Amino acid sequence: MTEIVTEGSGWYEQPGDRAELEVSFTAVARTRSDAVRDLGNRVAAAEPALTRPGLQVRHRRMRVHNEWRGNRVVGCRAGEDIALLVTDVAELDAVLSALVGAEPTGLHGPTWVLADPAAALREAQKRAVADARARAEGYADALGGTLGPLLKLSEAPEHASPVAYRMAAAEAGGGPDVRALGLEPEPVRVTARCTTTWALL
Repeated sequence: MTEIVTEGSGWYEQPGDRAELEVSFTAVARTRSDAVRDLGNRVAAAEPALTRPGLQVRHRRMRVHNEWRGNRVVGCRAGEDIALLVTDVAELDAVLSALVGAEPTGLHGPTWVLADPAAALREAQKRAVADARARAEGYADALGGTLGPLLKLSEAPEHASPVAYRMAAAEAGGGPDVRALGLEPEPVRVTARCTTTWALL
């Protein structure tokens, strides 16, 4: 039996409904104890920003290390990295404003994600299979036959990448106005690729 093997790809986009943020705080002092204490004070002062509605703390990571000048220890640096998830995109500007107002050492994001990518993946898979079938039908026609049943299908991992998308910004408050920065929700593109084997009749 003659077989036709084709690859298909499909993608589906939908606006991200969650935003990931990373924020860090650091403190430097002469001793390790002083650095950790000062860091604790900075993080405690930022807690109102970290507990805003629509914001979840995913994890916290602490780091403490010596500060060197040449081959001599001159102090200690303590830091805490906090991973955040904005679950209400309407609150993003207010959350960012509050976080910036808390004077972090660093703030990175947003990275847009989907709360439930399963529906988008299923649609991308349908499109990938349809693409593979259309290719196989073209080869069957070129060979003067008709496409038979599907014999085998294998799948490659899906990937996601953002594409520009605009949404009305939420009203900011409690810190610097970040609306002019254009940090707006972006669609998340979910893709699927498959390899199919068909019978040629």
